[in-house]
Amino acid sequence: MTFDDNQLLRYSRQIMLPAFGIEAQEKLQQARVLIIGAGGLGSPVALYLAAAGIGTLSIADDDLVELTNLQRQILHGNNDIGRPKVESARDQLTRINPECQVIPIPRRLEKDDLEQQVEQADLVIDGSDNFVTRFSVNAACFRKGKPLISGAAIRMEGQVSVFDPARAESPCYRCLYRDGMDEAEQTCAENGVLAPIVGIIGSLQAMEAIKQLTGLGEPLVGRLLLFDGMQSEIRTLKLKRDPGCPVCQHRE
Repeated sequence: MTFDDNQLLRYSRQIMLPAFGIEAQEKLQQARVLIIGAGGLGSPVALYLAAAGIGTLSIADDDLVELTNLQRQILHGNNDIGRPKVESARDQLTRINPECQVIPIPRRLEKDDLEQQVEQADLVIDGSDNFVTRFSVNAACFRKGKPLISGAAIRMEGQVSVFDPARAESPCYRCLYRDGMDEAEQTCAENGVLAPIVGIIGSLQAMEAIKQLTGLGEPLVGRLLLFDGMQSEIRTLKLKRDPGCPVCQHRE
């Protein structure tokens, strides 16, 4: 494909990167990304991917905007209270980059619906806040062979990892968490979260998505990045496949 002068100007700051170039920009333009959740993590992910030139963003969320969301969910504003989050997200992302096609999915993706949406995407980003959804999304991604960018944030800490079924050495999310932890102890509603934490983790997810789609750098496959906001420290742990994992143990 070819870019017109306005497009070249819009994306010039990343096109000029020696490791990026016009070829990487074309890959972003042709990509379709599925974002699970339009909340604290989904907000910065969607904003940066739309601005960077992703061709199509499908955003799934069944919630309405509430006043308590506005402290950290920067896709939404006061005037959006009571609206479906995916509609608020679509409007904001279109204002930022009208060239990005935004497909709002105002429901919780489950079973065949989830499988279909994952199959249509080139890459999936999980910004959900519960283990049931994370496990379901992870399983669907591995069944369909789609890379998954997983993130989580709570209190003053967060984590990011990339799970890629195309890479034999890649674990899956279920390898990391074989059994769900106590949901009540892992939600922002119960424990709180500092607003910039979700911004940092969501931005890292967007970065990993761009790397995965363009081949730029080395993604966080087989590694778990941990961010401690209290100490301003980042650690990276190595992850290995669990040979007994119920999701990926039979992968060819």
